[in-house]
Amino acid sequence: MKPVNSFQSGMVIPGENKPSTNGVYFATEKEAWEAGKELMSRWFVPSDHTIVESDKAANYRFDFEAYKPVPIGD
Repeated sequence: MKPVNSFQSGMVIPGENKPSTNGVYFATEKEAWEAGKELMSRWFVPSDHTIVESDKAANYRFDFEAYKPVPIGD
């Protein structure tokens, strides 16, 4: 089993058998969860969201003040 290095927001799409993800990886579950909530607030297709563990390095952080994902380094 690969080590968990990051977390993604997995969008639950009706009719799909697994959560849909993109190339955005967060260092913490909390960041991934909030990013999923933020995406659900502006995208009507998903019915829910979940956390997906990844072995990839985090490339985003969640800015809780601005309430949006931000690429690491910005």
